[in-house]
Amino acid sequence: MSNSGSVIALAADKADLYEAHIDTSQVDERRLLRKIDIRVVPWLGLLYFLNFLDRGSIGNAKLYHMETDLGITDKQYLIALTAFFFPYALLEPASNVILRRVPPSVWLSSMMFVWGIVMMCHGFLRSYGGLVTLRVLLGVAEAGLYPGIVFYISCWYKRSELGTRVAAFFTSATIAGAFSGLLAAAISNMDGVAGKPGWSWIFILEGLATVLCAVASYWIISNFPETAGFLTKEERVFVIRRLKDDMQFSAGGEEFKVRYIWQSLRDWKTYVAMGIYMGFDGPLFAFSLFTPTIINELGYKATTANLLSVPVYVWSCIVTIIVGFMGDRLGKRGYINLILFGIGLVGYIILITSKTPALSYFACFLAASAIYPTVPNSVAWVASNVEGSYKRGITLAMAIGWGNLNGAVSSNVYRAQDAPWYRLGHGIILAYIAIGWLSSAAFMFLLRRENGRRDKGERDEVIDSDNSGEEMNEMALKNGRFETVNDARREKGDEWSQFRYTL
Repeated sequence: MSNSGSVIALAADKADLYEAHIDTSQVDERRLLRKIDIRVVPWLGLLYFLNFLDRGSIGNAKLYHMETDLGITDKQYLIALTAFFFPYALLEPASNVILRRVPPSVWLSSMMFVWGIVMMCHGFLRSYGGLVTLRVLLGVAEAGLYPGIVFYISCWYKRSELGTRVAAFFTSATIAGAFSGLLAAAISNMDGVAGKPGWSWIFILEGLATVLCAVASYWIISNFPETAGFLTKEERVFVIRRLKDDMQFSAGGEEFKVRYIWQSLRDWKTYVAMGIYMGFDGPLFAFSLFTPTIINELGYKATTANLLSVPVYVWSCIVTIIVGFMGDRLGKRGYINLILFGIGLVGYIILITSKTPALSYFACFLAASAIYPTVPNSVAWVASNVEGSYKRGITLAMAIGWGNLNGAVSSNVYRAQDAPWYRLGHGIILAYIAIGWLSSAAFMFLLRRENGRRDKGERDEVIDSDNSGEEMNEMALKNGRFETVNDARREKGDEWSQFRYTL
């Protein structure tokens, strides 16, 4: 800060507690965190498990003659996959704004209920037009779930706690990848039941499970900390105070203002984050949709290919948990990203050059080790460096939306004519991972440079606690003049001079 008034203001801020009249001295922080973990993370993990299972089930169904039964070509199949991603990506920012105004228990559950119905309808497909229509509707219905869950979790935990929780919830995606192969192999045995092929039953049964969980979610999902019913009043206040101490100044509620959207749109972090998300989301969708097909084309039968995908996902689940834990403990998420993307580069170089099924299968493990752990690590990294609940929600949704939009590209790169080695597809995914590596390096460099400028006082605001009304000096014109430090940090969020970015 730039004047002596800031010292007085800082002292006043320490006494300016959220709900200062409430005594939280009897709250056990460790026990409270366990309570939140049990109530918040597992059910969200189940929702994302079903989300990932439903989204990727078309890759499993394809191996059981779906294309032949519908009379569609490989090109038409790829177009249907592509159609999913446009509404899925474009509607995500709006969904996160709605989520802050509509209770999560209502918004997330309703979203889930609709996509479960759409998924069940896949089991009654008769034509190519119907397939494209349902994939578009599925994209609309699923659009807000992933960014919504990420934003929701970020409103509960400190920055040093976020990685482990996001990793725990995201491992459900790797479990879904493993379980989808087992489930598809089992359900395929229903071929001919009620006159329907095995691939139809994959969609019907998985969609039905989603609908049932959606109904339960209306009562199970909790709302944001300030209104969560499973916490006592003292516990709610304690949670919000600890978040505010962790530079989450908007904890406890924030009135929507259009300027929060513009803060996100003009922030360079939003666009660099989009590059990071592009680097793992493109590969993520390609990997989840085509791993069974790639293994199948290497000489393994459909059921064997589905089963051989299981160990790959189990391995990625283990690595994701380890990386999430290490990210929270070490706090060096940028360096972790560089290592993970580097492993991915090696994996896809091997896939491009390999001429043996065994080596290509090994490279799938390297690819999974890079793609899946990078997602929660990057989510925690970006979320911890954006303050303001609306701004963070919009930034996350834009980055995730742009990353998901690249699924429209990556879902088209594994063409039938390139089988069995798919060198073109592997090369494009390699380029995506390189973009992720470069964007992560740029994010680290720019965050470190900005922290340095703040350490030198170049971003200091003028704190004019006596409200003297003196003419604005150069510092005030550049960085702003505020009556108190609280006013400065509420107004500026992560642009506040005392906020420090994590590397």
